[in-house]
Amino acid sequence: MENYNLDHDIPVMYVTASSFPEGISEAHVQLHSRVLFSGERHFFGISRPEGGLHNIVYKAAAEQLNENEAQEYGLESMVIPKGMYRSNYISDYAKDPQQIGQAFEQLLDNLSVLDPNGYCIEMYIGKNDVRCMIRLNAKNGELKM
Repeated sequence: MENYNLDHDIPVMYVTASSFPEGISEAHVQLHSRVLFSGERHFFGISRPEGGLHNIVYKAAAEQLNENEAQEYGLESMVIPKGMYRSNYISDYAKDPQQIGQAFEQLLDNLSVLDPNGYCIEMYIGKNDVRCMIRLNAKNGELKM
């Protein structure tokens, strides 16, 4: 586990999964049928409880390369905020996709240091790696640890 500084906001467009975790794969398929892979953009998985701890909402997302792109693709949009994140980097996650869930279990072990309005974010790097991360609380520019 390490801290990771996301030095800029990332506007994304997304498809919301019909359920969690069962609908994750289909949400990514829907997203990629509209937004093709490109070396210019990152892809994400974004999730958090909404409407209760056991009601996880998952969004398959792609970085917007221009501000009108979400509208052009007919997708909803949001911004992944810059800041310091607690993170785990997983190489070749496809060999054992369960590593992603395990990484988030580790990252969630100390809720007091995490942004209570933050998301669990999977930032896909290339076709094989993923950085799992959750934004840390910040107070006057300093991290609460």
